[in-house]
Amino acid sequence: MSENVTPIQSNSRHELRQLVRSQLQLLLEQGNLQGAKALLVPVQPVDIADAIEGLPESMELIAFRLLGKAEAIQVYEYLDSTVQQSLIEQFKQQEVREIVDQMSPDDRARLFDELPAKIVRRLLEQLSPEERQNTALLLGYEEDTAGRIMTPEYISLKESLTVAQTLERIRGLAKTSEIIYYLYVTDAFRRLTGIVSLRELVLSSPETTLGEIMARDIVWVNTGDDQEEVARMIQRYDLLAVPVVDLEQRLVGVVTVDDVIDILQQEATEDIYALGGVQSDGDNYFQMNLVTVARKRVVWLLVLLLTNTATTTIIKSQVTLLEQMAILTAFIPLLTGTGGNVGAQSSTVVIRGLNTDDLSDLGPGQVVLRELIAGALLGIFLGTLATVWAYFLQGNWFVSIAVGISLVAIAILASVAGSALPFLFRSLGLDPALMSAPFITTAVDVVGVLIYFMIARIILGL
Repeated sequence: MSENVTPIQSNSRHELRQLVRSQLQLLLEQGNLQGAKALLVPVQPVDIADAIEGLPESMELIAFRLLGKAEAIQVYEYLDSTVQQSLIEQFKQQEVREIVDQMSPDDRARLFDELPAKIVRRLLEQLSPEERQNTALLLGYEEDTAGRIMTPEYISLKESLTVAQTLERIRGLAKTSEIIYYLYVTDAFRRLTGIVSLRELVLSSPETTLGEIMARDIVWVNTGDDQEEVARMIQRYDLLAVPVVDLEQRLVGVVTVDDVIDILQQEATEDIYALGGVQSDGDNYFQMNLVTVARKRVVWLLVLLLTNTATTTIIKSQVTLLEQMAILTAFIPLLTGTGGNVGAQSSTVVIRGLNTDDLSDLGPGQVVLRELIAGALLGIFLGTLATVWAYFLQGNWFVSIAVGISLVAIAILASVAGSALPFLFRSLGLDPALMSAPFITTAVDVVGVLIYFMIARIILGL
């Protein structure tokens, strides 16, 4: 950061974005295009994109056209895919060519994934031959793989080049390359043989060859590797970028850290939605219409509604018991609610551990046993408190003890279910986050109520 730039804290930046958005809308409503254009001059591209996304749809294109060509390309890459699609449908043919053709290949491929096939075909026809080839290359790989998110714009050199020759080569290639802080050394067959950092290059003498200073111990990924694995690789080795090779070890692209940050945010969002039983296809939840929102949330709610009829059936079957001791019904919500919370805690830590590879040193059996013991300890502590509290509420020690023992059993059940189900669903090829939460809730509710009534019958002698 240069000396004349003052760092802006996150809360100040948020206030600045809000101010730019409100001022931009006000100026556009007044028809003051010159004022709106002047307002955006000192604003960062990512903040301009945020301001445009907050405008009414009728104003988005007007605001975007106030930007210069170079700045427009940068801003467009930061826009949400729905806004990108809306704008591109309103662009003139020349505008499409200027903006889409200048986008980085990986961002362009991501945009094309969101667009209808008819529009993608039209855009591909308008791209320059080189960019059309780059885009087709990325679209040829499966979604959510390294090949799909990589950029083919990198600098590849031969190890016989000197530092002086390399620096001269960089000056000529820097404008067409997305990454210059790593230089990739390849042989005559384009196989990756080494990596040279820009720092190492600058510190070396001009006569030194790349073969003398390049690192031969290379961290790389394959084109078919899952994007989450790529993200973990960059995170693990503190890299700014990781090279991507094909099955023949030929260098075909590079995944940069900015793409990885987007991936981690996207995957974390999907997991959080899934834990809540909300289906997510990577769409922005708060930009979807309410019908779509309801459709994404109703599936698991219907599943829970239907399966929880089993709980109703169990309670109905215990009418004789409840007629003799009606107070037992008062503690059903306490037991099932506590069990659900314990199970949710166990499933959350296990699912997170699976996603981050924190469980790689532990087998499923060890994890489940660990959670079983934790559940037993929690059950004993909470069960003791529940016993005292139940006696305080209704004055019958037998009922209170039944509640306490049931809580211990339910806590153990919930911990085992919460830790075991994610492993089970992953082994079946299902998403542990999406599947575990509803099943844990159902299992604890149904089996927990059954355990409670069985223990109550034994202790009360009914």
